[in-house]
Amino acid sequence: MTARVLERFLPDEDATTLFGEDIAVALRPGDILALRGDLGAGKTTLARSIIRALADNPELEVPSPTFTLVQSYDARIPVHHFDLYRLADPDELEELGLFEAAEDGVALVEWPERAGERFADAIRIELHDSGEGRLAVIAGPGEAMLRLERSFAIRDFLNNAGEPRAHRAFLLGDASLRAYETVTTRTGARRILMNAPERRDEPLLACGRPYSRIAHLAQSVAASVAMANAIRARGFSAYQVYAQDLETGLLLTEHLGETPFLSAEGEPVAERYMEAARLLAALHRDAWPKEIPVNDQLIHELPPYDGEALGIEVSLLTDWYMPFMAGRPANDAERAGYMERWNRLFARLEDFEKNLVLRDFHSPNLIWRGEREGFDRLGLIDLQDAVCGPAAYDVASLALDARVTMPEALERAVVEAYCAARAEQGPFDREAFDEAYAICATQRNSKLLGTFVRLEQRDHKPFYIKHLPRIRAYLRRAMRHPVLDELRTFYEEAGFLSGDEA
Repeated sequence: MTARVLERFLPDEDATTLFGEDIAVALRPGDILALRGDLGAGKTTLARSIIRALADNPELEVPSPTFTLVQSYDARIPVHHFDLYRLADPDELEELGLFEAAEDGVALVEWPERAGERFADAIRIELHDSGEGRLAVIAGPGEAMLRLERSFAIRDFLNNAGEPRAHRAFLLGDASLRAYETVTTRTGARRILMNAPERRDEPLLACGRPYSRIAHLAQSVAASVAMANAIRARGFSAYQVYAQDLETGLLLTEHLGETPFLSAEGEPVAERYMEAARLLAALHRDAWPKEIPVNDQLIHELPPYDGEALGIEVSLLTDWYMPFMAGRPANDAERAGYMERWNRLFARLEDFEKNLVLRDFHSPNLIWRGEREGFDRLGLIDLQDAVCGPAAYDVASLALDARVTMPEALERAVVEAYCAARAEQGPFDREAFDEAYAICATQRNSKLLGTFVRLEQRDHKPFYIKHLPRIRAYLRRAMRHPVLDELRTFYEEAGFLSGDEA
């Protein structure tokens, strides 16, 4: 593969530090960085910045490994700092364990030329004097260079947004294409950087369309801007958007707070869940428009959470979860029987109340701000995949939180808090809600069984598998409603509900 080449001018040491942050947020386990330059060119300064950024500790002591040859650090990605200046023979690399260290971490290598051609496939950064500053020349394999190029584009976006010299730190990458960073401005203000390039080159399903189109997932950050502005306009605490580049998929937004929705021990807090349920009821007080402005020229259309979207989501169970559990793919008869039962349930949902559905209204996407009053205590994030669908859906998402075990008593309390608030607003059909809730809870948790297996097997994210026992337990609860009798029998015969309780 032909190496790509990028250049960045670094006018001073502060720019070199920020350059190190730009590199750090783009690194992945297995990356090797070969740092070249004359004595005093700034290799150690750059390596120190990268290590501190990976460790999220700007004060971390990072000595030069000239005499120890290697220093290792426990960071977001384990990082190993090698100095090969005193290497007598390239074969000594085997004794240092450099390539083994890079398998599950990152290796930063100063004086890589001492090892001959051993780093031909590494990310290579050369530092050259250039006027009053330095020129960094970066080359390497195509995939790594695409990551770095994207990171440098984010730095340019921040500069153009009036935030030069802003510090960046990796925050998280979620189960989708999106990634997030924490940005600290020159004045110390905290912001969130959303990195969400437009969906492209997705595999097509048998119908000729990609999964995201059928499920009505957001195709660009325009949906995030539209939904955040619309929810803020109704008095709720969604993030303010300070800067945006819709074409490249970058947003600089308000940082809504540091306190997670769960307790410090990672347990559900009843008061917070019930307040979130009442917030949902307030969101559902009035209907939401189908067209929501992004800006003066662009309109975001709120897509329907229809039978096709609901159906492609539950098909993840037969596509991924069934082969995982049964050791074989689902056959045509099983798929047909499964979808026949679901289609009858989706038809019933058409008769029930529809309203705004955020889809993942649960603990990872709620920020607790206890020092505030009313609904301002709840910061709302992850808004881009909002749809118009069964009003009961987000209640099920909250009450049966996929990321934490919800005791059944707390589940019922959350549901009752929502229903009581809706009843106070005016006529509320509780019987219809209970049926819609049962169907939505079953649909969501069926989808999650397939999603979590797909994340493990296709996307190599094994930490989602631990949630499967909890999701099966939630399904057993949801399917007690008589409207689910036929589907429950199908699940039981197929072994979908077998497993330990969470």
